[in-house]
Amino acid sequence: MESRARRGEWFCALEWARLLGERQQYEPALDVLAPYVATGWWPAAQARAELLEGWGRPDEAISLCRPYAQSGDPLVLDFVARLLARHGQAPEAFVLLQPGIEGWFLAQALVDVAEAAGRDEEAAALLQARIEAAVPACDDPDCHRLRLEPSNAFDLLATVRERQGRTDEAIALLRRREVTSVNGRDALADLLARHDRIEELRAYAATETLGHAVRSLAEVLEEHRDVEGAISVYRTFAEEPDGMWRVAHLLSQLLVRHGLVDDAIAVMYTLADSPYGADECVVDALCTLYAEHGRAREGLAYLDALKERRGCKEEWDFFRMRLPLMVDCDLRDEAIKQARAHPEGGTWYAAWSLADLLAGASRLEEAVAVLEQHPAETSHILARHLIDLGRIEDAVRILQVPPSAAPAPDDPWNDTYSDEPPF
Repeated sequence: MESRARRGEWFCALEWARLLGERQQYEPALDVLAPYVATGWWPAAQARAELLEGWGRPDEAISLCRPYAQSGDPLVLDFVARLLARHGQAPEAFVLLQPGIEGWFLAQALVDVAEAAGRDEEAAALLQARIEAAVPACDDPDCHRLRLEPSNAFDLLATVRERQGRTDEAIALLRRREVTSVNGRDALADLLARHDRIEELRAYAATETLGHAVRSLAEVLEEHRDVEGAISVYRTFAEEPDGMWRVAHLLSQLLVRHGLVDDAIAVMYTLADSPYGADECVVDALCTLYAEHGRAREGLAYLDALKERRGCKEEWDFFRMRLPLMVDCDLRDEAIKQARAHPEGGTWYAAWSLADLLAGASRLEEAVAVLEQHPAETSHILARHLIDLGRIEDAVRILQVPPSAAPAPDDPWNDTYSDEPPF
């Protein structure tokens, strides 16, 4: 790793510096990264700063990063501001982020550091001004959408108000937002749950159609040990159009947590058996339940029935679900045989599954032979098996990024081409 680091392999250099740091060889570690930092490349500077901070040298990390913040790059500003805030310089971080209030990313960072800076009210005023400056998104008089910058202003202002103990104001703000959920979580529902406003949450869940508020309600009921109530909440929502699709996974996980495995399997079976439910994700979840609870043969029987319903055709996405079930039934050799014979058995994605089967049978050489047919698509798993076989140099060669071909003489970008590290 050291030799490759010194030859310009950035990721080797980064890992070598980390290893040296773990051995408390701090200055040699910094020397490894120095050529990369000297280019002005931000990822190298960030990596060096992270190491310095981890070694208890935050002042050096801050001094290194400050000049980069002048670029105005949101990712750089976010990193530098949070670094400052972690080390007692939150007021400076707040000032650094304030000009970026119109962008959702830096606005989020601003609110995060405002508390440590003691400037919650100032952050709230900035966000309130942005909300008041919002304009209609279009000329249609029937359109009530706003062009709001930052787009998460309501959510962020609600965060500040909740932090200040002004919960009713936070709730009112979240009721005005246009995007109700982010990454499967509903901010209003989660806020109501945090403050045990169960009846308000129940009323909101009855009107929210994505199922995210129902999830928050079920979670808080489970925390209060009302498991039956949580199950009922999910089952009631599942009766709505498309409701089962939205909450079946969550309901099955809840049932499993409380030992109701048969009920969990029944929920996923019902979803998979519905006109729109037998897709890869749902069937995979059902087969996983069968496998995890010692019912592999039932899983195979389900896949057999599904295959028959589909005209005795079984795409690889569904066939691969058979393989772990067959292994659980002591049918590994038959699984290998069927995988090889499948119409898609020679593809790169099939090679992953087939190699796992072979490796599980201690047939590493055969697994490697399968993966070597598709080296570009299977490089990481191939390298792992090569290492297991003691073929370290071969593994490194597989993982090595091939050097870029030199551009043709008439390439207009010829005079900007460089093969110097880290570019």
